[in-house]
Amino acid sequence: MAVLGKIRNRGVLLVSIIGLGLFAFIAEEAVRSCESTKNNERQQVAEVLGEKISYQEFQDLVDEYQDVIKMTQGRDNLSEDEVNQVRDMVWNQYVQNILISREAEKLGLRVTDDEIRDILNQGTNQMLMQTPFVNQQTGRFDANSLKQFISEYKKAQQTNPQQAEQMRPIYNYWNFMEKNLRQQLLAQKYQTLLANTFVSNNIEAKQTFNEENEEANIQLAAFPYSSVADKDIQVSDDDLQAKYKEIKARFKQYEETRDIKYVSLQVQPSAADRAAITKQTQEFASQLASAEDPSEVIRKSGSNVAYLGVPVMNSAYPADIAAVLDSIPVGTTTAIKENKQDNTLNVVRLISKQELPDSVQFQVIQVGAETLEAARTKADSIMGALSADASQWDALAKKYGQTGAQQWLTTRDYQYAPSIDIDTKAYLNALNTMQVGELKNLATNSGNIIIKVTDRRAMQTKYIAAVIKTPIAFSKDTYSKAYNKFSQYVSENQTIENLEKNAKKYGYQVLENQDVRAGQHNIAGIHGTHDALKWVYEADENSISPLYECGDNDNLLVVALTKIHEKGYRDLSDEQVKEMVKAEVLVDKKAEKLIAKAAGVKNIAGAKAKGAQIVPVNQITFSSPVFVAATGASEPALSGAVAATKQGQFSNKPVKGNAGVYLFQVMKKQSRGQKFDAKAYMQRIAQRNMQAAGNFMQELFINADITDHRVMFF
Repeated sequence: MAVLGKIRNRGVLLVSIIGLGLFAFIAEEAVRSCESTKNNERQQVAEVLGEKISYQEFQDLVDEYQDVIKMTQGRDNLSEDEVNQVRDMVWNQYVQNILISREAEKLGLRVTDDEIRDILNQGTNQMLMQTPFVNQQTGRFDANSLKQFISEYKKAQQTNPQQAEQMRPIYNYWNFMEKNLRQQLLAQKYQTLLANTFVSNNIEAKQTFNEENEEANIQLAAFPYSSVADKDIQVSDDDLQAKYKEIKARFKQYEETRDIKYVSLQVQPSAADRAAITKQTQEFASQLASAEDPSEVIRKSGSNVAYLGVPVMNSAYPADIAAVLDSIPVGTTTAIKENKQDNTLNVVRLISKQELPDSVQFQVIQVGAETLEAARTKADSIMGALSADASQWDALAKKYGQTGAQQWLTTRDYQYAPSIDIDTKAYLNALNTMQVGELKNLATNSGNIIIKVTDRRAMQTKYIAAVIKTPIAFSKDTYSKAYNKFSQYVSENQTIENLEKNAKKYGYQVLENQDVRAGQHNIAGIHGTHDALKWVYEADENSISPLYECGDNDNLLVVALTKIHEKGYRDLSDEQVKEMVKAEVLVDKKAEKLIAKAAGVKNIAGAKAKGAQIVPVNQITFSSPVFVAATGASEPALSGAVAATKQGQFSNKPVKGNAGVYLFQVMKKQSRGQKFDAKAYMQRIAQRNMQAAGNFMQELFINADITDHRVMFF
């Protein structure tokens, strides 16, 4: 009881302690929740119509697209610029799919499995033509071939994992194509439905026909705006404000952009660097001229062109090398030549030049045994049998567990290889030089290969050339000196004013880049500047960035953020906006002056007396803007005014155009003599409507309230 009393006496204190404990627990969970939310937000690449996409989701889509490109083009990797292009394609496709899916869902549009099956069975869709399942005889997509492949793949997953792994890239490629096919069909449905909301009839068709076929010849009196000097026009702040309100819609931007100033230094090799590289290249050139096998010399020289030692076409070599191959005598080595376009020193030794087939059809029997000697003996036996009776080929191939089937080899199958081993080199040289029907017993390090050439086609000039192509690069010392000087410049000038004021003293130039977009991947087209671009989107106005090492390991960069342009309307304080508004005000005020000048003019002679330029303009139609050579501008308003004026009449009032004020006399109006075909014109209008409906994506994009954080990741 005493204990209970103590508890009661301290009840308020206990409740306070418990309350504080509970608050601390709840607060801790809230903090964790906030941290978790912030971490999730940090991993979000974008948000479209409330749908969020994480970095990993987006990267998976990019990887999927890259895998498709690598498989279809037979490539191992993509360049930085190509990867950026893939990211942009994936982004655009991702946004488009979400926008169309939402709109289609509202309308009840969808793509059914039956529709996909019908398209596969028809086999004519262009997307299907890009798959491996096209029947080469019919030129159509073969749905049965696809079904067989999928069945074999699923079976291999259960019974032969190694085979399944080999088939997986094609299976993934098909899934990618099917997904995109569905998305394409849904977009087509939506666009067709949208286009059908535009209707056409005989009246519209007839009007369109008249607008295209009724033409006028006029005498034009032009008063160009250029005839009024800008200095004679007074533009007030009220004028600018009024015009800005009138055309404000032009200045709405749908994504944030930023203005920057920057200094970029591309490090160049010094005179000493060039001399050292030239001397080294000369030494390698001397070795190349006398080398029995050029492979080692080419490797040591660091040449950008691999030496394969097999005959290839000139297309296998860089363009500057290919251009001189025919002018080099076989067996000679050229002097060093500089190529300023790719900044290299070049030496070429032409080893051979022959007319050889581009394509070779052949058969092989691979001969192996427990020892090389046994393989050689077995191969000699096979060669003896084939020399006595060539018709035994199929039987002998089958005896040794092979088909011996005919196969084709083209020069392009190997001429771009980075390297070729000794055995493969001997194999390719044999195929290039053997005659049709010839047999060859080729000894390799792992056995023998019996080769029989059955056909040779498309004779081409082929070359074996050893090429030293050495970049004229700067030395570490040169780069270090450039870096230290640039670093000093950056550290001593931490304001935009000083950055500009002292640039010339250091031999640098401050450049400007307006409206930098987050989606442009780099700054001023310089490779490897993503970190600098990310800084631009994290920094405050008037900030100076750190020094960035970028480019192709040859560039130094510092950036100053001068202006942030948020989403929405740019105001009149923006210099670009102000200049555009001022230009419009100048046009209006010049037009007022010229219209006043033309007041009371009743004919061409009167206009000429007022200083107008008189020129004939023929074949004016309402459907297309007339181009006025006297002012160098396209003038839609003039086309409309001429269409509304009868033959023989003088314009009842001056026409304000894009580049001048105009009066005119209609000299003649006539039809082009075309026959009106209502059905054909209604079809044309329907096609025009379909094209107009194709612009729906821009409108959907504008209204989607898209948040794009890709710049923080890529």
